[in-house]
Amino acid sequence: MKTALKWRMGAMSLMAALMSPATWAAPAYPVKPIRLIVPYPAGGSTDVLARMLGQKVGETLGQTVIVENRPGASGNIGASFVAKSEPDGYTLFLGTSTALSVNQSLYKSLPYDPQKDFAPIVLATMLPSLVVTNDKVPVKTVQELTEWLKGPGRGASYASSGAGTPAHLGGELYKWLTGTHATHVPYKGGAPALTDLVGGQTAYMFAILPESMPLVKTGQLRALAVTTAKRLPAYPDIPTVAESGVPGYELIGWYGFLAPARTPPAIIDTLNKAFNKALDEPDTRKKLQDLGFEVAGGPPQALSDLMRSETSKWKQVIDKADIKLE
Repeated sequence: MKTALKWRMGAMSLMAALMSPATWAAPAYPVKPIRLIVPYPAGGSTDVLARMLGQKVGETLGQTVIVENRPGASGNIGASFVAKSEPDGYTLFLGTSTALSVNQSLYKSLPYDPQKDFAPIVLATMLPSLVVTNDKVPVKTVQELTEWLKGPGRGASYASSGAGTPAHLGGELYKWLTGTHATHVPYKGGAPALTDLVGGQTAYMFAILPESMPLVKTGQLRALAVTTAKRLPAYPDIPTVAESGVPGYELIGWYGFLAPARTPPAIIDTLNKAFNKALDEPDTRKKLQDLGFEVAGGPPQALSDLMRSETSKWKQVIDKADIKLE
């Protein structure tokens, strides 16, 4: 009798243990490869950034990070795919300022909500631009450019890498803050825009540093200013736009990693630590800086705050310039 009772009590204890949350807890994350969605074609700066950091993060987490390119619609296709993915930490997004803070004001509707459909992980890098011009434009500073556009250069054209791109919005912000007039000429990418600028078909451009600095170094273009709030350590002799007669001006592209909304906080924390570790490694920092990036890093909240502030800023510019894309 006592033996049977002890057996039943033992069996009940075993069943209770097997049914406890601790016994059936989910395995440690991650247990399989992670997909990293890049909303632009392979080979570009965004793709290079994704592959470089993806490899480092994969090494830290002990799983492969597979970069998958889903380009189209200024980043909307890739963003929408991730927004609709399972919030399990196995599908991540390398978001850009365009996809996360600009497109919602440019397009009548988006297939995703940047504020509600994503869980920020980390602000990874920033990408400065230069205000560049050619020898046909008789200016050497942004202040002189402003004066020229209000006088003999009134109605001149400025180039961009496409409608709604940072180069376009940066140009419109400059016009708004200075009260100048210039015609926007959009191109299909930065390379053809810079080629025509060198040839004198346009007067100036707000061009990302990795594409424009080589042309400055060879003397084909003249750098008037950097678009960051402070001078760049690598180019301390180039002033900022803000200190060149346009107070408050700042244009900088930025890149952050995100997961679908409702991804467990513990997974976000694991990923944040892994990305920050990668960004802190000296060899990674040097490679990114050589590509023209400024390394950021930090908590998820830093990316969240930047998304909100940039959304508000660019909405004003887009509404002022009446820019709309289909």
